[in-house]
Formats: sequence, C-alpha cells, structure tokens
Amino acid sequence: MSRKNWLVLTTMLLLGIGIFAYSLRDTNLQQISADLATMNWGWFLVDLLCICLYLIFEGVTVKIFMANRYPNFTWKDAIRLPLIEQLFNGITPFSTGGQPAQLVAMLQSGVDGGIASSVLLMKFVVFQSMIVVNFVISLLIGFHYIEEKLHVLALLVIFGFVIHLSVIVALLMVMYWYNFTKRLMNIVIKPVRWFVKEQRYQEIKDSLNEKLDSFYQESIKMKSEYGKLVKVAVVTILQLMAYYIIPYFILLALNVHGVSLIMAMSLHTLIFMIISLFPIPGGTGGAEYSFAVLFTSFTTSHSKLVLAMLLWRILTYYFGMFAGMFALMVKPDKVKNSMGV
Repeated sequence: MSRKNWLVLTTMLLLGIGIFAYSLRDTNLQQISADLATMNWGWFLVDLLCICLYLIFEGVTVKIFMANRYPNFTWKDAIRLPLIEQLFNGITPFSTGGQPAQLVAMLQSGVDGGIASSVLLMKFVVFQSMIVVNFVISLLIGFHYIEEKLHVLALLVIFGFVIHLSVIVALLMVMYWYNFTKRLMNIVIKPVRWFVKEQRYQEIKDSLNEKLDSFYQESIKMKSEYGKLVKVAVVTILQLMAYYIIPYFILLALNVHGVSLIMAMSLHTLIFMIISLFPIPGGTGGAEYSFAVLFTSFTTSHSKLVLAMLLWRILTYYFGMFAGMFALMVKPDKVKNSMGV
C-alpha cells in the first residue's frame, strides 16, 4: 500500500476508536463488562463464520468465472481477492478502491488484464443486481420502520436504491441498446463543455466512449455465459444472506431474544444501502448511527445496544480490513491460461 493509503487507514482506525469512545460516554462500563461476561460466545462464533462465508462466497464467484479461463487459478488467490477488496473499499470514499485493487491483484497472479477486467465486471454486475433484488424485498418489509426511526434519512435510503438501480439500468442499456446509449451519453455530457476547456472536454468524451466500447465488448462475452451468471447469482444471494444475518446472531449472542429474523435482516439490508451514500470511507459515523437507531427497539438495555453496535462494526468493517492487510502479505501464485501459456 502507498503512504497515502496507510495514512487513510490509520485515520479511519483512529476515527473508529473515537466513535467507539463517544458511544460509550453515557454507558456504564461495569454493565458492559457484565454483558460480555454473560455473552453467548457460541452465537458470536456463528457470526464470525457468517462474515467468513461472506468473503469465501465471493471467492467462489471468482473461481467460477476463472474456471475455463485459468483452470489452475488457485483457491488461495480466489479468496485473496475479496480480502483485498474489503481493505481498499474500507479506506476509499464510496468504496471506490476495491475494484482497481482486485485488478492489480489479478495482474500480480499473471492473469491477462482484459480477462481480469471482464471477470471483475461480470462479478460487479451480478453483485449489484442481487443487491437491488434484496433491497426491494427489504424495502417492502422494513421501510415503514426505517421511516419512523430515521425520518429524513429514509429519503437517503430511497436515493441509494435509485442510484444502485440506475447503475444496473445503465449497464443493461449498454448491453442491449449500445448505439442508442452511446448517442445518449454523448448528448448528456455536452454541458460539461460549458465548464472546461475544449481540449479537456474532448479528453473526457474520448475516455467515456472508450470505456463504453470496452464494456460493450465485455458484455458480449457475458451474454454467452448465462449459465455461469446464474450460478454466480445463486452464490451471491447466499453471500448476501450470510452478511445480512449478522446482526441477528449478535443480538442472540447478547441474550436478546424474541427478535424477528426477517426484520433484522431487512433492516441490515437498508443500513447497507445507507452506508453506501456516506462519502467517508466505510460510511464511518453514518453506519454506527443507523445501526443504533434502527436496532434500539430490539433491546431495552443501552449497554447491550452499544455493545451490539461495536461487535457488528468490528465484524463487518474492521475484520475485513485487517484480513485484507494480511492478504496483501500473501504472495500470489502465478497462473497459466487454458492453453497452458
């Protein structure tokens, strides 16, 4: 990692410590200790298994896509990718660093750049699609609750959904209405000319057209691999389920019973959408606030609510980042393609 990345990582860790300390300001530390002493560590281990499965399932999707391209692409390298993704998603605004970091990791393994881009693109399309599907279901189940608890922030949930849906619609338009989409894009970016010099405008236009052409070429390959896309869609659903169920098991670990599994998973899905809108890496601040507000009705104990939030944040954010730091130290295996080259 670069010095800048280390600086951001250190800053996010310090900010996280600050938020944890602030969350504990009105909490009886003796009660926190008592809650930890009576905690059901069996359920917490189930939670730990869930976050591990979340990462492993993403490795499975990589393995599925790489099967006929690089048959000897190892499981070690397949699992290494989502760990690196977690680290760089966690230290960049709007989780924008994960995709480039995965591309670099695949190049380090000897994977052709075009193939690596294609695999990551297909993985991204399927993941975004499944997020939208899960979100629609969760919106129907839990939006009335989030609207009551978060008020104005409920609009952010809808806004987040619109953004994710727009991404999928845009990608589908490129895949199936390429010429129309290209003309539309060139019309939409014309106002940029009002704010930048002509040379800069042409550079932006050429870059966008190049990326659009590249995506279209990759989409042609995607259309011929529907079988793989279906398999990956199923694995991705399992991956997201393993992630969304984490708060439920945390509450059980803290001996909070009578919690609706469906509601807990639905609220976590909505929190996932809220986090994606916060420009601070990892949605820091917004993530903790959303969890505390939405899950407060599940327990009357303030100490258990704060402890649940801390455990949830450690598992869903910091665990992945530290695992990613370890993955960076693991030397990738060099691969050969299906032709043995």
